[in-house]
Amino acid sequence: MHRNMTQQEKYQMMTEAPIPGLIGRLAVPTIISMLITSIYNMADTFFVGKIGTSATAAVGVSFPIMAIIQALGFFFGHGSGNSLSRHLGARDTKAADELAATGFFGALVLGVVVMISGLVFLTPLSHILGSTDTILPYTKDYLGIILIGAPYMTAQFVLNNQIRFQGNAFYAMIGIATGAVLNIVLDPILIFGLDMGISGAALATIISQFVSFIMLLAGVRISNCIPIRIKNVRIRRLPEIAGGGLPSLFRQGLASVATMTLNIAATPYGDAAIAAMSVVSRIMMFASSALIGFGQGFQPVCGFNYGAKKTDRVKKAFWFCVKVSTAALFFIALLGILLSGNLIGIFRNDPDVIRIGTTALRLQCLTLVLNGWIVMNNMMMQTIGETFYASVLAAARQGLFFIPALIILPHFLGLGGIQSAQAAADILTFVVTTWINRIVMRKVLS
Repeated sequence: MHRNMTQQEKYQMMTEAPIPGLIGRLAVPTIISMLITSIYNMADTFFVGKIGTSATAAVGVSFPIMAIIQALGFFFGHGSGNSLSRHLGARDTKAADELAATGFFGALVLGVVVMISGLVFLTPLSHILGSTDTILPYTKDYLGIILIGAPYMTAQFVLNNQIRFQGNAFYAMIGIATGAVLNIVLDPILIFGLDMGISGAALATIISQFVSFIMLLAGVRISNCIPIRIKNVRIRRLPEIAGGGLPSLFRQGLASVATMTLNIAATPYGDAAIAAMSVVSRIMMFASSALIGFGQGFQPVCGFNYGAKKTDRVKKAFWFCVKVSTAALFFIALLGILLSGNLIGIFRNDPDVIRIGTTALRLQCLTLVLNGWIVMNNMMMQTIGETFYASVLAAARQGLFFIPALIILPHFLGLGGIQSAQAAADILTFVVTTWINRIVMRKVLS
């Protein structure tokens, strides 16, 4: 994509270019940025794993707060970005200006709220998240530093999504990837070189996230995206942002609650179980990241064309993405099943962690192939403004089904119930997704 591409040129590209090539052009940068982001998330787990099992578990215990920060960023980022792409498709630049500013500054303010409240209640919060007495010191050291970066980390997600929804995925990738690579470099230096332990992992994260934030701010200007100006903030735009962002808030927020529930459910089985499920979550996050990145290449195409009332292109793009993602996930799942024990061992060479994690990873890989259908439907519903259906789908996998499965299945299957809960949730979510797809295709995109 040319650096000086005008809004008119972007419009023509999004509404006229052949679908496979267009989605490929937009998806490759987002897939790369998602994979790199997952790699640096896994890097924390890998390097912290060298400290000990309790430290590894502390990273998993802290993950819900990271998920909340991400949820708020996606709420404002997806909320403003989805609407922004539709308004640009309808050639309403005034509304796009207001959505960009309101989304960015709204996220910044809520990030400050998260930082202050989290630091004030750090100890009780660590207990609520599932810390045992042995994990607690590590959780406080790690989380206390992560919270300092909450304001700009939240705003960074908004910038990334707004740039991406305007068809400038390359610049979004550069901003995210630079911070991710920096994090990987800083982790061993701060953790081992400066002997900071788990605090070094947290410091590496907030430094790298700040660098990404600055680069994404610069990317808005460089890529000729809608400028972010505080004078364009409009409170009346919040309901529209909420409409597009609620599914993301449900998805990420419930992922946070689900992780807390998972940690609590695993507690009776010891630190090894908590650490094992934490490692499995990171590995599956990596496996899913390419899928999410591919879907993010679809979203701006979907938004622009829906705004331009070109529903045939929306449907063509949707089915193309479903077919490609399902085929790719099949091969990823096969590799995951075959290499499960080796993958767990990379992060924590503890026989109990490997034994528990291997079974859980294999079970999740069995239903991974269903996620192409689930995720693409969710992204389409959210982007075309079908907030209710998108919210149901966003809540289903991690909330409506996974959390109850974690509560119910261990009573019958013990540890096996925890290991199989996500697979059970995936099957039920697939059924609900199919039902909702039939409704929306018939009523909205017919």
